[in-house]
Amino acid sequence: MTDFLKTLLNIRSLRAATRDLTLDQMEEALAKLSSVIEEQRETKAAEQAAAQERDRKLKEYMDQMAADGIDLSDLLELAEPTKKVSKPRAKRPAKYEFYDENNEYKTWTGQGRKPTPIKKAMDAGTKTLEDFLIKQ
Repeated sequence: MTDFLKTLLNIRSLRAATRDLTLDQMEEALAKLSSVIEEQRETKAAEQAAAQERDRKLKEYMDQMAADGIDLSDLLELAEPTKKVSKPRAKRPAKYEFYDENNEYKTWTGQGRKPTPIKKAMDAGTKTLEDFLIKQ
């Protein structure tokens, strides 16, 4: 909370702060504060009136829809047609096989980054990619 608000909202602090002001200055401050308060009240009343008008219109539309035999779900379906949910893509079959550094059997689909054991063997020139093909 700012010092201004602490002073404004505490009667003792307010008295101490206004001790040096003249009565005319205090009345001017009161008029300005009253003006700000009235603006806030008008704004709040306008917001409430707008919300009430919106609610009234919504109820009116709901009554019209009910009279015409239209269900809300029908309207929602029209506004947002059912989205097609696609099935997840089937896993790609493995095309290559190899043994990793721990001598564990592994497979690779050929998609993405080349596994390190395959890359090392190819860089050394000892094997080609075809050597790692799964024999069927």
